[in-house]
Amino acid sequence: MVLRDENGGFIFDSAMLQKQANLPSEFLWPQEDLVQAQEELNEPLIDLGGFKRGDEVETARAAELLSKACSEHGFFQVTNHGIDATIIEAAHNEINTFFNMPLDKKLSLRKKPGSLTANGYSGAHAHRFSSKLPWKETYTLLHHENDPSNPNIIVDYCKSVMGEDFEHTGWICQRYCNALKELGLLITELLAISLGVDRFHYRKFFEDCVSMMRCNYYPPCQNPGLTFGTGPHCDPNSLTILHQDQVGGLEVFSNNKWKAIRPEPGALVVNIGDTFMALCNGRYKSCLHRATVNRNLERKTIAFFLSPREDRVVRPPQELYSREEPRKYPDFTWPEFWEFSQRHYRSDVTTIDNFIKWKLSSKPSGTFSSIA
Repeated sequence: MVLRDENGGFIFDSAMLQKQANLPSEFLWPQEDLVQAQEELNEPLIDLGGFKRGDEVETARAAELLSKACSEHGFFQVTNHGIDATIIEAAHNEINTFFNMPLDKKLSLRKKPGSLTANGYSGAHAHRFSSKLPWKETYTLLHHENDPSNPNIIVDYCKSVMGEDFEHTGWICQRYCNALKELGLLITELLAISLGVDRFHYRKFFEDCVSMMRCNYYPPCQNPGLTFGTGPHCDPNSLTILHQDQVGGLEVFSNNKWKAIRPEPGALVVNIGDTFMALCNGRYKSCLHRATVNRNLERKTIAFFLSPREDRVVRPPQELYSREEPRKYPDFTWPEFWEFSQRHYRSDVTTIDNFIKWKLSSKPSGTFSSIA
């Protein structure tokens, strides 16, 4: 059984679909895409404790591990990151608040087809795609801590759009995003050290950043070998910081193989996105990754996406390019790339290169729309 809205759009009713033996055709992926991971990525587990204390030996060690991982595949995990476990637990509890809402309430908050708005609910990304749909629900919240006109943007959104009953949810998510932003800025310092540029170069660039919190719910699936929770993609933003539960499912394409990332209790997974790849002149990689689903267990994750302020020009520091190593990407802004990535069918390893080709070959008139 498949539910559709008045326009014929697919409705993802997770409570109903997770009980179905046969998957709707919209969720089926080509057999060649369904190759299973047979090994683990063995990404480094980087202890940030010494770096935060100013220990030079520990900082050099952390930078070395980070550099190796980011040069190869762009993924690493961090411990002693400073995010209180109670904040993470509270944020995960609020995932239940989002996804336990009645279906009609979710649908009233869903993103509209063709919309570039970040905020809102999505069932299987059916507002963007009609085939190879991901087996998941998401709720995304825009975060901009340094906006003086709206310092509690998530709280205000939850109250005004979702209802007064969601004010507490807004405060929990606001605190989570504030904490993750600070961690993101700390990681940009370590990235700068590992690249041999001024320690605070990227921190200053992202100080007034735009970010997003995306809550992901992957319900059980009776035929997990035929679909994905999230299909293969590259992140268009700069950095992604992910907290996942212990179910597992995140996989990375490295050395022409899909490799699993084992959940580490208390750790956060960090990966390089396309925009940071441009900010470091391609020295660090933004790699394909995906999420599988489980026959018996639901999976929940929270992704925090760090991106530049809308008017910041994306360009690497001068130390990272020269006549011998010219720039790989021209200047661009995050809203330009965001819009292109959302209108592109899938964000993959070709997205940023296609964006650059489009940008160099066209002279668009007017301004690009905001992601707010």
